[in-house]
Amino acid sequence: MITSTTTDYKNFFKHSAHPANAEQYFRELLDKRERRYEDLCRNIISDMNQYGLSVVDDFLGMETGLKILNEVRSMYNAGAFQDGQVVTNQTPDAPAVRGDKIRGDKIKWVGGNEPGCSNVWYLTNQIDSVVYRVNTMKDNGILGNYHIRERTRAMVACYPGSGTHYVMHVDNPQKDGRVITAIYYLNINWDARESGGILRIRPTPGTTVADIEPKFDRLIFFWSDIRNPHEVQPAHRTRYAITVWYFDAKEREEALIRAKLENSKTNNLAAQAQAQQAEPDSTTTPPAAPASSASSLPASMSTGTGALNANVSSNSCATSSEICT
Repeated sequence: MITSTTTDYKNFFKHSAHPANAEQYFRELLDKRERRYEDLCRNIISDMNQYGLSVVDDFLGMETGLKILNEVRSMYNAGAFQDGQVVTNQTPDAPAVRGDKIRGDKIKWVGGNEPGCSNVWYLTNQIDSVVYRVNTMKDNGILGNYHIRERTRAMVACYPGSGTHYVMHVDNPQKDGRVITAIYYLNINWDARESGGILRIRPTPGTTVADIEPKFDRLIFFWSDIRNPHEVQPAHRTRYAITVWYFDAKEREEALIRAKLENSKTNNLAAQAQAQQAEPDSTTTPPAAPASSASSLPASMSTGTGALNANVSSNSCATSSEICT
């Protein structure tokens, strides 16, 4: 038999949740998070000033990191990745170099609004928040020399093991606008002694090196230009990373102007060559002009259209907006 009894709920709730108590609780929670965020940004500023790079562990936590990893694995298993591209400054008669001898990763560019990419979008927005904060805080040292309001799309990369690597290189050797490289790693239980895949940064000037393991939920920042040549050493198991590059507005504008002038010069030369090949009576169809070069910039970089703020980096990507590093 089920019997019912009257419960004294005033005694049941030993600690009543008065509105004032709830407000105080959430205020203290937010204050604690703000202090942690402030400390995080100050540490990044200090590291970038002193070393030119900064490492942040446990950036988003296990649960969120796993959601991002699952999205990346799904994209890779669906065959959405392509070979990473290489830009060289070789002369036409120079011997060809196979791309996989330089870099062996497979990549996919993600804006964040594609189906199945919501957690990657969340990641890039969290990185945006940090970059915006360190760029606008007082007493931020070298970071105060830049005006950062735009970034590239996210480059999701996979080194599929078997010794795949990326030789020593500089992300931005020709002042294309990129000032900060941010990389987020997704590799659970990574042991570099067995799996390799270390990111080796060789800051200049000097002979020191920084060997960074691509550990799960680790975020790193470093200067994108000649201050930080770096390489990915051979990876012997699948290695995932997500990279975004942040632009300095002044350098980026200057780079785009140079690219426009270079394209105009190339188009003029092509038009002259076409005119010289045409018959005087114009009865024959002249050969098509060669396609203009992609400019001196790394091939097709996303420029962005909106201001980066603590929540959203509004950026538009042209049809071919990728970077070849």
